[in-house]
Amino acid sequence: MKILVTGGSGFLGSSVVPGLVRDGHEVVSTDVREPGEPGAATIGALHVPMDVREPHTVDQVVGEYRPEVVVHLASIVTPGKGSDRALERAVDVDGTRHVLDACRAHGVRRIVVSSSGAAYGYHADNPVPLTECDPLRGNVEFAYADHKRQVEEMLAAERLRTPELEQVVLRIGTILGERVDNQITRLWAGRFILRLAGAESPFVLVWDKDVVRVVVAAVTSTVTGVFNVAGAGTVTVPEIARALGKRTLVVPEPVLRAALAVGKRARLTAYRPEQTVFLAHRPVLDASRLRELGVEVLPTREVLRRYAAAQAGRTP
Repeated sequence: MKILVTGGSGFLGSSVVPGLVRDGHEVVSTDVREPGEPGAATIGALHVPMDVREPHTVDQVVGEYRPEVVVHLASIVTPGKGSDRALERAVDVDGTRHVLDACRAHGVRRIVVSSSGAAYGYHADNPVPLTECDPLRGNVEFAYADHKRQVEEMLAAERLRTPELEQVVLRIGTILGERVDNQITRLWAGRFILRLAGAESPFVLVWDKDVVRVVVAAVTSTVTGVFNVAGAGTVTVPEIARALGKRTLVVPEPVLRAALAVGKRARLTAYRPEQTVFLAHRPVLDASRLRELGVEVLPTREVLRRYAAAQAGRTP
C-alpha cells in the first residue's frame, strides 16, 4: 500500500518508517525536520517536508501523493526549551485537524493515530486498570494530556462525520528502549528516583520495538477502533529504582508542591505545583485488546529488565 507518515523523522516515526518499508509498502515520510542523522533517511522511503500546522501544505501533500493509509505520529511529547502551550496545541490538536481534513478531502481509506494513556488523565479515582471504554479526562494543567484528550474527542466526532475513514487509535503507555529519552527517563537519570510519600504510582511500560510492531500491524489489519498499548502487569517506583541500581527519594506531596512553586518562579523547571498528580496517579492500562491486532508485546517487568540492562551497558 501507499502510506503517508506524519512525524516520520521523530522518535517513533524514525522506527515506524523503516518497519513499513521492510513490509513492502510504498512510504512517504513527512516531517518539518530532516531525518535526524546523516544517512538516517530510510532507503526506499520518500522524505517530504511538511508542517502539520499549515493546513494548505498538509492538503497539498496528501492530495499529491494520494495515500491509502495515513499514519499520524506528529506530536510534541517532550517539549524543548523554546516550546510553549500555543506551539504544542498547534502541532498536537490543530495539526490533527488539518490531517483529518486532508484525509477526508482526498479519500484516504484508513488513519492510524498515536495517542497516549495520558488522555485518561492523572486522577486518584481512575479505574485500575483502565480499559478503552473508560472516560478520557486528560488534565487541563498538562498540555500533553489535555491535547491528547482533545484529539481523541476530535477523532470520535470524525468517526460520525466520515464513517468511511477507518480509524485505529493507539493509547500508548510509557515507552522504554535502548536509546529512549523522554520525560520519564529523565526523572530516572539522577542518583535518586523521586517517589511521593503514600503514593503507589505503578507504571505500565512498553518496549519501543513492540510499539513499532503494533503500528505496522494497525496499518494492515482489518480491525478498527481504540487500543491501549502497554505490557501486561505493573512495576512500582522502588522496583524501578532497584532495577536501575538507584535509591528512592521519598518526598511528601506538599514539600514537592512547594519546591515546584519556587522552581517555577525561578524558571528552573517547566513543571507547576499542581502537576504533582503526574507522579501520584499514573494511568494503568489494560492492553488485552491488542490481541485483536494479532500482536503480543513484552510484559512490563521484562521491559524494565531490558531497559536496565541497556542502561548498564549489557545486552538487553
